[in-house]
Amino acid sequence: MLAYFLDDFDPFIFHVWGGYGPRWYGLAYVLAFACGFWLLQILARRGYTQLRVEQVGDFITWAALFGVMLGGRLGYVLFYRPEMLREPLSIFAVWEGGMSSHGGMLGLIAFTFYYAWRHKISWTNLGDNLVVVAPIGLFFGRCANFINGELYGRLTSVSWAMLFPKEILDAQNGAEADRVVAVAQQIDPSLTTPDAIVDSLHTHPLVKEKLHSILTPRHPSQIYEALLEGVALFTILWLVRTRTRQPNGVLTGLFFVCYAVFRIVVEYFREPDASLIAGFTRGQFFSFFLIAIGLAFIIVGKIRAEQSAPIFRDAAH
Repeated sequence: MLAYFLDDFDPFIFHVWGGYGPRWYGLAYVLAFACGFWLLQILARRGYTQLRVEQVGDFITWAALFGVMLGGRLGYVLFYRPEMLREPLSIFAVWEGGMSSHGGMLGLIAFTFYYAWRHKISWTNLGDNLVVVAPIGLFFGRCANFINGELYGRLTSVSWAMLFPKEILDAQNGAEADRVVAVAQQIDPSLTTPDAIVDSLHTHPLVKEKLHSILTPRHPSQIYEALLEGVALFTILWLVRTRTRQPNGVLTGLFFVCYAVFRIVVEYFREPDASLIAGFTRGQFFSFFLIAIGLAFIIVGKIRAEQSAPIFRDAAH
């Protein structure tokens, strides 16, 4: 058991005082924003998008706020934690984690439609370029999930399995949590709850050592998702965007289909974080709708056959 890596990263990059300070989760959003801005500027300069270079900053900022943040948070609350509606203020505690990628996508669809209408540019052209850079945000988000030790995988015995202390916070692991509390109290009587034990790992190395013999090895599903939804999806879309000519809407459809397929596959390795729907996890169930939406974009785009790349508005490009 000691061969397994125990995910006990501090969610804070550094502590300012007490429980305050910049978190890795927040840094993930900053990096996603910066990389998205840079890549979208490259696409604008090369003439792949109808956005002017000077519009990129404005678009990506509002897309992040109203599309990703608002859509992702509302999606998490509605799809996974509707009980949070009973405590509305908890909805705004985004620094604690809890975002839905499906909700973020729906939020981006709505915002992109509004922005394209407001600035009188092609909605599908704008979407095609946005989805090319979106996997970068998914990559950093999954890395943050891994650092936070959340959204961990199912039980496994593979050699690269890892231990995630936050599993003792899950109600269904009550018996395991009781064992951990009993062992931890022998080391420090003040450790009376699973939350206190998880928070103590950086100051109680003996507790950490004991957890190695109690926690169950699991798939590092966050890393699987980072590689598939982030690296692989970005590579596919970037190559299709820059190496081929596709009608408006096709890349958007390709993003939805590929993301959904990757998500459905990874969900078989990820511990369900909500009750199943017709035998499928929430992530799988909602992904089936994304496949339908993606195919609709591809079919309509091919029918309309509006070539979108490259545009080359300017001879210098």
